[in-house]
Amino acid sequence: MVSTRLCGLIFMALTVSGCAVLPGSGPSTGQIARAAKGPSASDAGIAIIDVNDAVARHIVAGNYQIPFSESLGEGRPMGSVIGKGDVLDIAIWEAPPAALFGVVGGAAQLTSPGATAKGTALPEQMVDSDGQIIVPFVGRVQAAGRTPQEIGLEINTRLIGKAHQPQTIVRLARNTAANVTVVGDVANSARVPLTARGERVLDVLAEAGGVKQPVGKMVIQITRGSSVSALPLETVIRDPRQNVRLQPDDVMTLLFQPYSFTALGAVGRNGELPFEATGLTLAQALGRISGLDDARANAKGVFIFRFERPEVLPQNLQQLGKPTPDGRIPVIYRINLKDPATLFVAQSFPIQDKDVLYVSNAPLADFQKFLGAVFSTLLPAATTATVISQQ
Repeated sequence: MVSTRLCGLIFMALTVSGCAVLPGSGPSTGQIARAAKGPSASDAGIAIIDVNDAVARHIVAGNYQIPFSESLGEGRPMGSVIGKGDVLDIAIWEAPPAALFGVVGGAAQLTSPGATAKGTALPEQMVDSDGQIIVPFVGRVQAAGRTPQEIGLEINTRLIGKAHQPQTIVRLARNTAANVTVVGDVANSARVPLTARGERVLDVLAEAGGVKQPVGKMVIQITRGSSVSALPLETVIRDPRQNVRLQPDDVMTLLFQPYSFTALGAVGRNGELPFEATGLTLAQALGRISGLDDARANAKGVFIFRFERPEVLPQNLQQLGKPTPDGRIPVIYRINLKDPATLFVAQSFPIQDKDVLYVSNAPLADFQKFLGAVFSTLLPAATTATVISQQ
């Protein structure tokens, strides 16, 4: 009688304590659903969205990556626009009889029947901090931001009435203002000067010695002023339109596998996993974490936690979540892998940088864990009670 009561008390105590301290890898499917709903969707501040083909297509379309050809444009070759610090070579020619520079003395001559034209090569001119140069008999001329042809035309115009049919040739002698900075996973970080040839992305990358990592795992990020554009290197190589001309003061950064997602819960491999610039689908992500844990995973409880841009979501879902200070909406994408059609959707649904992929435990797995916790402590206690009753 005593032993029966003792065992009953021990069982009740262990049952209560087991419920309180039962270990777990994260929230259950039901807990996630309740947390997302809350008193109301707006109070919870989290949108929970069941992933289907229509949602996946909308997400893919909304995550369209703007190419360099649109975000940066084609640009103009350097040498066509002069900058501060550039060094110019200026030569002025006069038709015979030379009236102005001919009196000074020409450095070169062009001879035609019955006449000789004289040319004067001026000392090299560096564009000053005000963007100007000084030309004899002309004065200060604005050079920065203009082409050599525009500078020569202004010099000619201002020499009318002073020189006899002047012709001015302006050439960029040395480029000190138009440079691109190349950093990151390249063989040699460098400042690469731009020339009238019009160096493009891959030209500058070649000047820096190329990349140190596999091409398919690299991202090219170009910072121009306050704007930042990025594309996989493989895309730039494959699509010639993205091999745009670079502009002065561009910063080109080569990044190796800059993206990652975190896998948690009942999966084959927990941890943070990097992925390449060309992107990753949900199906590929599941493969990289060795799929779901057969012993405890709930195939209906696969979730992706993400801070999503509102414009990416379908119109009817944009108001479900409460925006963060940077304007993003906390979203939980729910995937039901019990549905065979979902495996097709998973092949196109994109994984984004900093996503959290979580798989909850199956209800039976939690119950089995509970029973294991109870009986692992109940049996020693029952054995002790039996020994006591026999004394």
